[in-house]
Amino acid sequence: MQVLRTPDERFIGLAEAGPAHYADVPFGDHSVRMAYLDVAPPAAQTPAPVVVLLHGEPTWSFLYRTMIPVLTDAGLRVVAPDMIGFGRSDKPGAVADHTYARHVIAMKALLVDHLALSGVTLVGQDWGGLIGLRLATENDGLVECIVAANTGLPTGDHGMPDIWWAMRRAMETAPVLQVGRAVAAGCVRGLSDAARAAYDAPFPDESYKAGPRAMPGLVPTSTDDPATEANRTAWAALATWTKPFLVAFSDSDPITGAMAPVFHKVVPGTQGLQHPTIARAGHFLQEDAGPELASAVVRLVNG
Repeated sequence: MQVLRTPDERFIGLAEAGPAHYADVPFGDHSVRMAYLDVAPPAAQTPAPVVVLLHGEPTWSFLYRTMIPVLTDAGLRVVAPDMIGFGRSDKPGAVADHTYARHVIAMKALLVDHLALSGVTLVGQDWGGLIGLRLATENDGLVECIVAANTGLPTGDHGMPDIWWAMRRAMETAPVLQVGRAVAAGCVRGLSDAARAAYDAPFPDESYKAGPRAMPGLVPTSTDDPATEANRTAWAALATWTKPFLVAFSDSDPITGAMAPVFHKVVPGTQGLQHPTIARAGHFLQEDAGPELASAVVRLVNG
């Protein structure tokens, strides 16, 4: 496996939430470096409650820059990893290097084995939910509360919307993959040129983009997918999940919007909570309405 590492100078001026920390995690037969933010509140109880923020495709922890100050000002510690292949984490150079299972294992290695976290509030959007819901149901004690934000847990038993297939084809086949432009397409309120550049920053050239190109193809779309049975098992666990499960979707996401009522129907932990529908926000609701989503997380943690 060829593993690429984005030069640090690509991220100058982008460390708005603090410096990156690093941990070596397994990825297949290799050890790779995963980056993460670990931001403590300015004046916290000891230990401070932990919120884990998991990003998706094709973003990185920069996505959470407007949410982190809201969370830390509320007395919460924030851990925000960069998935392998994204952000400041190492980037396996081939699409075939990426598997759903490898991403789940790598994130577990960071959160459970390296940071020894427990009782966290887990926020997952896009692939952050596909990975995070597996982590929550497969690791007793890791997660106390879940916030599902524009995400799902496909098993291949149901079809994907046409717009998702169009996105997948574009990510897989574009001669030059414009990551910042792809993020902007998933926003309703617009994305500044500086933010677009920040999403392009982890990828100096096309050789670094195997992760963004691979992830759509790892979403289970048929029942013989390698991840189907594990995701079905996770759904079975979610059907008995009585801990708090907040459904915080936007009002303008054609990719995942249909999943919100499914979570309400299946997961008992959704009962008795006030679930926000975030207005004027697209797939990347952190960009369109980050502080609003962060406030919903704070309300959930504070009970």
